[in-house]
Amino acid sequence: MTNSWPNCSTEIKELIFTLLSDVKKIIKEGFVGFYIHGSLAMGGFHPDNSDIDILIVTQNSIAVETKKKLAQLFLYHSNNPFPIEVSSMNEQQLKNWSHPSVYDFHYSEYWRKCFEKRLATGTYRYLNNQIKPDPDLSAHIKITTNRGVCIEGRPISEVFPYVPHSYYISSIIGDFEECLENIEKDPIYCTLNLIRVLWYLEEGVIASKEEAGKWGIISLPKEMKSTIQKVSYNYSNTDKTYYLEKSELRLVKNYIAGNVQALLN
Repeated sequence: MTNSWPNCSTEIKELIFTLLSDVKKIIKEGFVGFYIHGSLAMGGFHPDNSDIDILIVTQNSIAVETKKKLAQLFLYHSNNPFPIEVSSMNEQQLKNWSHPSVYDFHYSEYWRKCFEKRLATGTYRYLNNQIKPDPDLSAHIKITTNRGVCIEGRPISEVFPYVPHSYYISSIIGDFEECLENIEKDPIYCTLNLIRVLWYLEEGVIASKEEAGKWGIISLPKEMKSTIQKVSYNYSNTDKTYYLEKSELRLVKNYIAGNVQALLN
């Protein structure tokens, strides 16, 4: 089942509003806004394959104790049942924005074990000290300003800066290169992500993975159509019906890599 914010399940909406309420209690009078981007905002959220992507904006830098409370909050709710990726930035960071961006707080499932260890050992004052600035934030902000949703707070247009084309490319190219390397290990995510990078470079479209799959089926060479159809089906369905051969994945990878390189040059 495909979800977007207007028509998503009660379970997803209850989670978002629970997070919003708890974040406001933690941040208190410093709260500026709570925003979603990614597949839930763009209409391609699949409960078995998608993260919930969140940006939080505050008036000022948040204190260490506030970070601790946010860490506890997202450790509890992420993967219960949906993985969450969240970054918190303050108004000054956004006003003086540069690439790569700095932030106050970041959580994703990649950092779960590190966060759990920091909280268990009382070293939470060092939360996030390994991972900033974050080049991915330029992509998150670009997607938010183009297709994000303000759940509560000041309008997106008033809060977030304009992200130039060159910064957005710089932000997404690292993940693109990882997908070229890992397409056989993670064929669904990597194939759809490669396609949406190509689509952006060709037509300037900021797309969800689901939208990229549909575009790839009609726009890429016909010998790749079956592969992209299988990837798209596996992304959209729980059963993961179709097996993907290494040879067909390499065909897609090599075609997209060559075209992206040509467009970048």
